[in-house]
Amino acid sequence: MVYITGDVHGDINFFKNPKLRKLTEDDTLIICGDFGFLWDGSNKEKKALKELEKKKYTICFVDGAHENFDMLGKYRPYRFKGGNAHKICDNVFHLCRGEIFTFDKKTFFCMGGGESEDADMRTPGETWWKEEMPNGEELMNGAKNLKDAKFTVNYVLTYEAPAMAKDFIRMHTNQNIHITSLNSYLQELMKKVDYSHWYFGSLHMDLNISKKMTAVFNEIIKIR
Repeated sequence: MVYITGDVHGDINFFKNPKLRKLTEDDTLIICGDFGFLWDGSNKEKKALKELEKKKYTICFVDGAHENFDMLGKYRPYRFKGGNAHKICDNVFHLCRGEIFTFDKKTFFCMGGGESEDADMRTPGETWWKEEMPNGEELMNGAKNLKDAKFTVNYVLTYEAPAMAKDFIRMHTNQNIHITSLNSYLQELMKKVDYSHWYFGSLHMDLNISKKMTAVFNEIIKIR
């Protein structure tokens, strides 16, 4: 089975959730951004990755805005479940931007990346990287792969939300939410792609936006 959750931000305690203890080698957990276990290369971080490697199930993630993209960039592309990924260790994979993967006979279009709202308070190359936002080549890669799939996938997994979802949340919470070029790109995808459900993690909330779209954070959602 496939399970979807939101940002974990390098918190090893998240993986003590009783729901995850039931997962087996046949299961996959996909994190919608801000994985956070590739950040500073510290001994604590390496120890945490070793703990993840002991899990029976497979752990995958799309990148969020808060990743160390220098560290991610050192991994070579690895063909995995029909798409390009980075193999972090035997059971942990970074799902590259614009790729389509097949898990449990279901297809998943993945697009990581997002914009840090606090970028001006971060240090380039230490706590912020310009690579946080997808470049033109990555966006084109996503468009090409979707075209090859006849614009039909079972699920869409992103870190950021399409513009419509951000507008919905802004209207219902009065939050000052910024719409980026990536949100607009994802909005265009909504118009073209036939999908069953879309999950995204950037807004740190668990909320059903519509019958076909969910913001996920702490919940662990089983894909049926």
